[in-house]
Amino acid sequence: MNGKKYIQLKQQNWAKRNGLELVGGTKPNRGEKNYVANLTSNIYNQHLSLETQQNFKEGDGNETKDNKSNLSKMKALHSSSALPVNVFQYWQEKDVSPILSACRLINRRPFNSDTLPNAVRFEQKFEIDEDKKLYPMKPNLDVVIKNNNKVYAIESKFTEPYKKKQKGLRKVYTLKKSLWKGITHLQELANKISPDNNEFKYLDAAQLIKHTLGLKKAYNESGFTLLYLWYDVIGKDGAAHREEIEQFAATAKKDKVEFRQITYQEVIINLSKEFYDGNEDYVNYLTNRYL
Repeated sequence: MNGKKYIQLKQQNWAKRNGLELVGGTKPNRGEKNYVANLTSNIYNQHLSLETQQNFKEGDGNETKDNKSNLSKMKALHSSSALPVNVFQYWQEKDVSPILSACRLINRRPFNSDTLPNAVRFEQKFEIDEDKKLYPMKPNLDVVIKNNNKVYAIESKFTEPYKKKQKGLRKVYTLKKSLWKGITHLQELANKISPDNNEFKYLDAAQLIKHTLGLKKAYNESGFTLLYLWYDVIGKDGAAHREEIEQFAATAKKDKVEFRQITYQEVIINLSKEFYDGNEDYVNYLTNRYL
C-alpha cells in the first residue's frame, strides 16, 4: 500500500468511528468519498478562529472556499491545511511553549498560563526578492510562530510526499547570485534540481529552498528556524522520504541554516506524554485521529 492510500484509509476509518458522512470532492458528490460536507466537521472543536480564516483568505491556496466544480481543499479528510490547523490553532491564545517544546524547537518548560500569548499564524508569505517580474510569487509557509524574539517557520506535509515525483526549481532562482550569499551548499543543491529534479522523489526540496531564501531575506539579522513537519507512513515510502529529508538537512547544516525535522506522530506523542494535563480533549482528538 502506498503512503497516500495508507493516510486516506486511516482518515476514512476515523470518520467512520465518529459517524461522519463523507462525500465526493467534485460536485455534485462525485469522486472517492474523502470529503466532509461541512468544513467545521474536519476541524478540532468545529471552529476556525477569525484570525485563521483571515490568514487563509490572504493565502494563495483557496483552501476554505468551494468553487463551481469542487469542494474546498480543507474539507478533505487528507487535507494538508486542516492537519496543521488542528495541531496549531489551539495555541493561538495560549502560551506556545508547550507546542514548541513538543516540536522539539525549544527545551521543555512548565506550562505557564500567565505567559503572554504569542501569535500563531497560517499561510504566511515571505518575499524572496523585490523584482516582482522575476519573482511574482511569495512562497506560503504553513505555520509561523513568533516567541521570545525568535521566528519558527513550519512547512507541513500530509499526503503530498507520497503522491508523485517532486518538481524542480525554476531556473530564475539560480541566476541571481546575491540570493545565495552565505548558503553556497544550498546553492549547489539548487543548481542540481533546476530546472529538472532528478535528486528527490518524495521531498519537495525546491519548496524548502524557496522558503529558506524568503526567511533569509526577512530574518537574516535576527535568525530563524525552519521546521519540516511531516506525517510518516509505514513501508518503503516512509523510509525513502526520511532518507531524503536527512539528505537535505545535511546540506542545510553545512550552510548553518537552522533546519529541523520531526513527524506529526512524534509531536502528538510528546504532547500526550508531557502536556496532557489541562489539554486532555485536544490531545485525545489528535491521538484518536492521527495516531
